[in-house]
Amino acid sequence: MNPAIWQSAPRWMRFNLVGAVGIGVQLAMLWLLTALGVPYLMATALAVETAVLHNFLWHQRFTWADRSPGPASRLLRFNLTTGALSIAGNLVFMRMLVGQAHLPSVIANLIGIAACSLLNFVVSDRWVFRAQKKIV
Repeated sequence: MNPAIWQSAPRWMRFNLVGAVGIGVQLAMLWLLTALGVPYLMATALAVETAVLHNFLWHQRFTWADRSPGPASRLLRFNLTTGALSIAGNLVFMRMLVGQAHLPSVIANLIGIAACSLLNFVVSDRWVFRAQKKIV
């Protein structure tokens, strides 16, 4: 086995813990917005963005707390990668699973979240929260 994989395991667990709480944030927002009559695709995009912002704050303070805070552009990088992937992925899954397969929106949303999770971790670890190079 690749030792780098084992070194990433604790971070992967922290990533998933933050993500699990973020799922609760996302599903609560989705439920609230759809209950208020917001169309499910618009509600999905807004709910995902709410979870993305929540997750960024916790990843910065918990998942990648051992890495320096980095530039202020980190939130922009997070939104352009993880946020964009999550919104696009969730909208595609919601359109297919709610719009065509007629699944409940919360179930379809959970499927979309799971499908985007691993790629989001890799992008976050390697680019958004990458370790800063030490200047000697």
